[in-house]
Amino acid sequence: MMLDVNGKSVETDVQGFLQHQEEWSEAFAIEQAEVDGVQLYNDHWELIYYFREYHEENMTNPTMRTLIRNLGSQNKRYHDQKAYEKHIYRLFPRDPVHEICKLAGLPLPPPDT
Repeated sequence: MMLDVNGKSVETDVQGFLQHQEEWSEAFAIEQAEVDGVQLYNDHWELIYYFREYHEENMTNPTMRTLIRNLGSQNKRYHDQKAYEKHIYRLFPRDPVHEICKLAGLPLPPPDT
């Protein structure tokens, strides 16, 4: 499939994952989020960039457990990791890891991450 990003066609699979990771841009994330019915705010962007940095350092996508453990303990707004997990599900109700990976231009995560 093709997604129009600032007048340029970007190739995605049927689920919206980039076929060529080097084509990722913030504009891609915004366009794909619109297709998925997600409005991106600061909390969304923090997660998108966390996933991109994690993938660059570890050559794999973070799991939900890794995300909650690493970011949940650092986030002062939430009193525990469970509250932070609920917050992430409010941002990405369907499947947070799957959706964040897609918007971050990363590969499709394995099931049950």
